[in-house]
Amino acid sequence: MSVSFNGCNEKSVTFIADDELTAGVPVKVSENDTVSACDAGDSFCGICTSVRNGYATVQLGGFAVIPFTGSTDPSVGYCTLAADGSGGVKVTATGGRSLLVVNVDAASDIVGIML
Repeated sequence: MSVSFNGCNEKSVTFIADDELTAGVPVKVSENDTVSACDAGDSFCGICTSVRNGYATVQLGGFAVIPFTGSTDPSVGYCTLAADGSGGVKVTATGGRSLLVVNVDAASDIVGIML
């Protein structure tokens, strides 16, 4: 039997999108009502799931899958993650946010997290 966390407690909000924003990346609130892609080391508020007509849908809660980079793989359980500056996340000792990691695919460098 396999387990799926898709849709679990998912929450999304619409923001104004920074001109450079693309879907699938961790985002931060960069100015009033506006999100932009995170720089390396930034704490992220959510994952941009779509961009259209100058607006972004941002997933703020629930299960999300995102790529990870860095010399340390995330571990299951609570792990502190920050944006890696290239559209994914990385394990960090400073900054970032503590999130529940429910699965890690080290071969594909993808992590499943609860926001």
